[in-house]
Amino acid sequence: MEEHENLYEKIQEILGGAQGKLKVLEEQIDMDLQVNYYECSMKIREEREDEWALEHAKYLYEPGYSSQVKMEILARLASIEKVESYRYIEAYLDTGEEALHDWALLALNESRMLLESRFLDESQVFISTGLGGRDEKLRYFVALLSRSRLDMDKTQKKVIKNEFDFILKKAGAELEEIRFSEHISTILLLIPMHLSLTEVIQEAISECNKYGNFLDADFIVTNVKTLTFKEIKDFLENKKRTD
Repeated sequence: MEEHENLYEKIQEILGGAQGKLKVLEEQIDMDLQVNYYECSMKIREEREDEWALEHAKYLYEPGYSSQVKMEILARLASIEKVESYRYIEAYLDTGEEALHDWALLALNESRMLLESRFLDESQVFISTGLGGRDEKLRYFVALLSRSRLDMDKTQKKVIKNEFDFILKKAGAELEEIRFSEHISTILLLIPMHLSLTEVIQEAISECNKYGNFLDADFIVTNVKTLTFKEIKDFLENKKRTD
């Protein structure tokens, strides 16, 4: 989790001491789609066609226009520092095609960031991950394993829920969801960017292990997507074969 541990410091370096605001994408959006959007956005900035975008905004609702063209219109609108452009994207997000919802959402966030930078006269740092976040907290998926690889019993499940809830709250983090299957427990949590995710998780595991030393010190964590129990088991099997 080195990326998380250094993220807050890297952002401060980017701001260089200047006044700025951090914006976190709240929604969970596929990372491949996000990469495609930002690649498209960067290309568009090199070949600005503001008038084209504004003129074609009305065609977002036309069935004769392909999804690809509509994606370009939305991305071009997002690059224009005009409230009019923001309103076009906002309206489409509410009434447009469901298949383009996430793309339109990324466009709306980019448009909002540009406008706020202009009107508030302060730097805007937009952070997006596959699992999203809220305020200045990022969402992570964590998988815990029983040390014995035997099924967790009711008492162990209760200990994990109580201790993780307590430690996360103490750190200003939030436990959103906890699930169990056989020897695996999965947790979805929100954690402030300035905290060390590894230290918080290790502290919670340590507290759990005061009640029988039943959790493995190693854990799986990602902010790209949630994993199914089968995916976790497959990952562990592959890791065992390569170790």
